[in-house]
Amino acid sequence: MKNEVVGQFQDKVSELLVRHRSILDSLTKFQESSARVNRSIAKTVTNCGCLSVSASKQTCPPEIDLINYQQYMESHLKGDLCEHCLERIMEELGNHIFYLTALCDLLNLELTEVFDKEFERINTLGLFNLS
Repeated sequence: MKNEVVGQFQDKVSELLVRHRSILDSLTKFQESSARVNRSIAKTVTNCGCLSVSASKQTCPPEIDLINYQQYMESHLKGDLCEHCLERIMEELGNHIFYLTALCDLLNLELTEVFDKEFERINTLGLFNLS
């Protein structure tokens, strides 16, 4: 069912991809959308203040095995997204997904296949998928 939605999304993106049909246009729009996602998240801290960042070195006791490592790692985020910031970030992430899908479409790749292969890879490698 989920793959069906992704497939329908890719079909719709292909239908709507008129102005940025060039691979170069789609590549640069994808890069631009990434920057806009980053900026919208940064603005939650610098403009709105609904989130704050309290970062320090990640530490974990040396005797902890990799399986239990996650419980010692932090996101460094404090607070919760306000409604306005949540809406803005979701909009920017949606735009980013649009251009990711456009790249797949232009390269004749099925986005569902990309998701399936990545899921299979991370599922197989598990915690050893540290990149």
